[in-house]
Amino acid sequence: MSNMVRAALAQQRWTGDKESMTEAAVHLIGTAASQGARVICLQELFYGPYFCQVQDSDYYSYTEPVPDGPTTRLLQEVAERHGIVVVAPVYEEEQSGVYYNTAAVIDADGTYLGKYRKNHIPQVKGFWEKFYFRPGNLGYPVFDTAVGRIGVYICYDRHFPEGWRALGLAGAKIVFNPSATSRGLSQYLWRLEQPAAAVANEYYVGAINRVGVEPLGDNEFYGQTYFADPRGQLVGDAASDTEEELLVRDLDMDALDEVRNLWAFYRDRRPDSYGPLVAP
Repeated sequence: MSNMVRAALAQQRWTGDKESMTEAAVHLIGTAASQGARVICLQELFYGPYFCQVQDSDYYSYTEPVPDGPTTRLLQEVAERHGIVVVAPVYEEEQSGVYYNTAAVIDADGTYLGKYRKNHIPQVKGFWEKFYFRPGNLGYPVFDTAVGRIGVYICYDRHFPEGWRALGLAGAKIVFNPSATSRGLSQYLWRLEQPAAAVANEYYVGAINRVGVEPLGDNEFYGQTYFADPRGQLVGDAASDTEEELLVRDLDMDALDEVRNLWAFYRDRRPDSYGPLVAP
């Protein structure tokens, strides 16, 4: 019998305030669990707008401690209530003036397992992230959850293959990539990079995007949230490019062994020859 994990991705539109965004996410978590999902990932900075379209210190007010802030504590209760693993991307305050783009990982019994801090921080028009975030300093952790070992990579990180590989080497079976990406510069990469990473590293990738136009800029977030399997194929269709959607898919975890036995990429790696990749 196949070893299936039913997994969910939440694609949301900005509602106008943090409270209603959080309420909507809590509702989606419950809905996913009612449909049998055992793990769900929310979108990047899920309870806020994508404020990096502008540079305005007022948005520092969206920061919270992790795990001791109200959102992480709330989602621990929600995860435990529904028996579902939750990946929650938030705006983390480590101390006054030190902020990170972070994802908290919560197990199905409500246990806080740890966090990933976005490592690669862009600073280009409409994505002024260095104004808001320090680069992550926690490396590429993986988390042993009720659905197996998972990892997180956030938005702009996806352009850098090294982190994808680090997560695979650490045993990740599913890697979630919550994002806020808009029509224009990188849209053609959306259906290219994450499936390619799934193939190269022989795991599932959950690619999450928000949707709609937000009041801070002209960027239109185009949704198209999806799961890619270790063969690089989408698991079912991608989500809408204009509407909110809860994407729920069954991931056949036995396929990982099948693919790894067929394409023995981990066996055939040559780390002894990769030294120049990390030369200063």
